[in-house]
Amino acid sequence: MTQFEKGSKKLLNAWAFYDWANSVYTLTIASTIFPIFYGTLNFVNGNQVPIFGLEIKNTALISFITAFAFLVVAFTSPILSGIADFVGNKKAFMKFFCYLGGLGCIGIYWFKIEHIYWGLLFYFFGLIGYWSSLVFYNSYLPDIAYPEQQDKISAKGFSMGYIGSVLLLITNLAMVLYPQWFGFDIGTTEEQKNEAAIEAMRCSFITVGIWWILFSQYTFYVLPKGVSKGHKVTKDVFFNGFKELKTVWGALKENLQLKRYLYAFFVYSMAVQTIMLVATYFGEQEIEWGGEEEKTMGLIVSILVIQVLAIVGAVLTSRASAKFGNIKTLIAVNFVWMTMCFVAYFVTTPYQFYATASMVGLVMGGIQALSRSTYSKFLPETKDTTSYFSFFDVSEKIGIVIGMVLYGTIDQVTGSMRNAIVFLFIFFLLGIILLFRVPRYQKE
Repeated sequence: MTQFEKGSKKLLNAWAFYDWANSVYTLTIASTIFPIFYGTLNFVNGNQVPIFGLEIKNTALISFITAFAFLVVAFTSPILSGIADFVGNKKAFMKFFCYLGGLGCIGIYWFKIEHIYWGLLFYFFGLIGYWSSLVFYNSYLPDIAYPEQQDKISAKGFSMGYIGSVLLLITNLAMVLYPQWFGFDIGTTEEQKNEAAIEAMRCSFITVGIWWILFSQYTFYVLPKGVSKGHKVTKDVFFNGFKELKTVWGALKENLQLKRYLYAFFVYSMAVQTIMLVATYFGEQEIEWGGEEEKTMGLIVSILVIQVLAIVGAVLTSRASAKFGNIKTLIAVNFVWMTMCFVAYFVTTPYQFYATASMVGLVMGGIQALSRSTYSKFLPETKDTTSYFSFFDVSEKIGIVIGMVLYGTIDQVTGSMRNAIVFLFIFFLLGIILLFRVPRYQKE
């Protein structure tokens, strides 16, 4: 197989293409079709789920399951990244989790209340596969791109992901709204039509798994295997990842810029990822849509608006960072996020929700792409980039666990997702304060 040089156009594009492959998970499963489908299930007492001997609010349950998945990712990624660095084959791990996530998406087809444990398990596998594969995907960035290329290719990856996921979502949207076009029997009654739409939602989960696995093959074909060290895995290797995290933490003492940036990232990413994971559930329960069909259409339109504007936002943020610097741009973007948390508490109508979704779109892609490339640019010269990106990902995942648990607890106790959303205002404010403390003595 041909090995492409670092910085080559084909290598960069192949890396970015994985965003095209896997972003359908975040759009269809995490953000759109699955939350709508989840709301159609026959819960008891309105929105309560009988599980583990308790009755838990449906949105709180999904928050807790999501938090648990991220906790597993945070614990296992250091182990796996340590092994990947030791044997020099990070691509094999990236493949494994890609396939696990894709099969998990396909398995969600059988998600039913009477099989709630199996349904949640497949949902759990999808989460584990997506986020674990990103540990190794992100770690490739400094290996395949030079510092001056990283902002642009990171933004390009997110943009490709938004484009690809929107294309599949449009197809899924047609399946749900016009199931008869795709061979589903809509019958003669409104109830039969709704059942056909729900069946189309189930089938859309299968399309996500197939898309993800199929399109990732180009990335796997072009990306290098990794830096081979000729070692075999022993039981001691399982602890190498944690040792490397400890080493990275120790190295941060000599890199004040990176250390303070990580503090800020940990705090604001906690809020960003939580909002992105629960936004559709918020729209499904808290917005006055007027009817089920209007709700389905409204939520999907909102997500499409977010995705389209996210492409624009990622490009604009990349340009802003080139002109004003990464940290100043991140401060501005966090300020917008903070404002939206406050505004969201008062959002009740579809048009208000559309307006808020538009603002989310403009800053969503930008903050993700810029956060990833800023971290990459602040790294010291090292060949074991997986260890540093594992540290980055563990920080992000632990933040998500805290954010989702806090969100789910407030939602469960108060019975309102509005109270939980406005609480995240605090994390963006702290993130801004911490970003101001990041030294500017190194290039951004």
